[in-house]
Amino acid sequence: MSSSDPTEAGAIVGWVVGLMEALGAPGVGLAIALENLFPPIPSEAVLPLAGFGSSQGDLGLVEVVLWATLGSLVGALALYGLGAWLGRERFRRLAGRVPLVKVSDIDRTEAWFRRHGTKAVLLGRMVPIFRSFISVPAGIERMRLPVFVVLTTLGSAVWNTVFVLLGYHLGEQWHVVEGYVGIGSKVVLAGIALACVWFVVARVREHLA
Repeated sequence: MSSSDPTEAGAIVGWVVGLMEALGAPGVGLAIALENLFPPIPSEAVLPLAGFGSSQGDLGLVEVVLWATLGSLVGALALYGLGAWLGRERFRRLAGRVPLVKVSDIDRTEAWFRRHGTKAVLLGRMVPIFRSFISVPAGIERMRLPVFVVLTTLGSAVWNTVFVLLGYHLGEQWHVVEGYVGIGSKVVLAGIALACVWFVVARVREHLA
C-alpha cells in the first residue's frame, strides 16, 4: 500500500502503513486496537488510509471495516478491564484525594452514568477523545459485559465505516480527513478545558463564600 506522501501524516502513521503492508487488513485491526490504548495513534488517519488502500485494490473494503471494528472492540475491552480492576471503591478513594473534588461530585457522576451509560458508550464511540476513554467508566461501574460489547461494536462500526469510506472515495486526498477531525478534537478539548476552569472557579468561590 502506498500514498502520494506516506510521511505527511507523521512517523506513527508511517509505522501503521508498514503494519498494514505486512499484515493486510488484520494490521488495520491491530492498529485500531492500539489506538484505543495509545491515543497518539490517530484512527482518523489510519482508517482513511486503509480506505485508500481498498480503493487501490490492496485491501478488501468489507474486510478492513470488519477488522477495524474487531480491533476497536479488543482495545475497548482492555480499557473496560482496567476500569473493572480499578473498581468503584478504589476509584472513589483516588478521586476523593483530588483537590476540590467532593464525594457528592463522584456520587453525581455515578448516578449520571447509571442513567445514561448505554447512550454514553454507544455515542461516545463516535466522539474524538471520548471514544477511547468511555470504556473506563463502563468498567468501573461494571456495565453488563454483553451490553458493553454490543454497544461498542455498533458505535465503532459506524465510526470505522464512515472513515474507511471517506478514504476510499477521497483516494489520494485521504489525508484531508485527519485535518478536519483534528479541528473537532480541538473543539472537544477546548470544551473540556472550559468545563474544568468553570468547575475550579465555582468550587473556589464556594470555599471563599
